[in-house]
Amino acid sequence: MGTHLFPEDFNSNDSITILSYQTFSDTAKNKITLSQNLFSFLIEGTKSVSYSQKSARIDNTEFLLLSSGNCLMSERTAPSNGTYKSILIFFDNSELVSFFLKHANTFDTKTKSSSLEEPFIVFQLDDFLQNFLASLHLMLNNKKPVSKAMRVLKLEELMLYLCDKYPQEIMNLHTSVYENQDEITIRKTVENNIGNYITIDELAFLCNMSISTFKRKFSKLYGTSPNKWFLQKRMELAASLLRNSNEKPSDIYHKVGYENHSSFTQSFKQTFGLTPSEYQQQN
Repeated sequence: MGTHLFPEDFNSNDSITILSYQTFSDTAKNKITLSQNLFSFLIEGTKSVSYSQKSARIDNTEFLLLSSGNCLMSERTAPSNGTYKSILIFFDNSELVSFFLKHANTFDTKTKSSSLEEPFIVFQLDDFLQNFLASLHLMLNNKKPVSKAMRVLKLEELMLYLCDKYPQEIMNLHTSVYENQDEITIRKTVENNIGNYITIDELAFLCNMSISTFKRKFSKLYGTSPNKWFLQKRMELAASLLRNSNEKPSDIYHKVGYENHSSFTQSFKQTFGLTPSEYQQQN
């Protein structure tokens, strides 16, 4: 069983990648890590995809929207010609956020939204989408690289059509993207501030959330309260600094988010049962 990281294994780190993929042999089940979301259109053959909670097998009458994450994937060539062909559109959540902001008035406010629990959505191909794929073929067969503006335009065209034909699924995707975006914002904000003296109120402000919303989302994400999480991370960082540097405890407290030496010493002793100086002497 092989392991792959997409779209990086296709030599792409762009926020949108559109490419054609072809093989003449069946592909055994592989471990796939998708660092971005993926539209997968089959031209020839079949594809099987398994996430932890859902699996599906599609042919060239369907296409998939796969969420980023880990999955198992296998591909089989078409019996008629021994060929597997597909067109892949990789895109990260920032592109979805931009799309939803630009087309906020597109969505039917009467459509009830709910959190998208499914790891992927199966759509049916129709005449419009067949023509859309034909336009991608023409674009990809051109020897010139596809510009970022054109890639944005084609993703936008596809999303607008799906908004009209599958409003509930896209509304759910809209909700899910913003929930995921909140998680990304929280992770970046708290992990970039482990070494800074910052209050929970200030963290919530930086995340553009109320304190109650921040605490609720934080607890769901990390399985503990912000105060407990920060204490643990700061003490781990402090212990590492004491073990691996010649700096005195009085030199490092400000590096682990404390305003004064005494409060740092108190927290450290509550965590490790030793003062920072005693800990450093033992290590």
